[in-house]
Amino acid sequence: MIRFIFLILFSVFAIAETNHPDCAGKDRWPAAMAFVHLKNEGLAKNDDIDFSLTSVKRLSSQEIEPGLFTQIHEVTFFEKNGKTITVITNNNASHEECSMSGVEVYVISKKLGAK
Repeated sequence: MIRFIFLILFSVFAIAETNHPDCAGKDRWPAAMAFVHLKNEGLAKNDDIDFSLTSVKRLSSQEIEPGLFTQIHEVTFFEKNGKTITVITNNNASHEECSMSGVEVYVISKKLGAK
């Protein structure tokens, strides 16, 4: 599965396609479900997060069948103490719904290299 994620992350898929669903908002399905998973695992608490600072960036979007897209997002939650929690999400979306599948969440423990 990790290999699949990295293949998608570094593929030639057009991220900026305007005809792909926009699920990158901090209140959209990938970010909301990422927080639910973090909370369920005891890695985050509502009172500790400043949700106004949440950052979501679409890394990849690939049409896997007509009207259905697999999307990869980087979601960063900012704790009130200054720490961050960054995850990569993987889910399917359509133009009607960002929630065409569950959301796989991969916690990033450390970033290496240039920003």
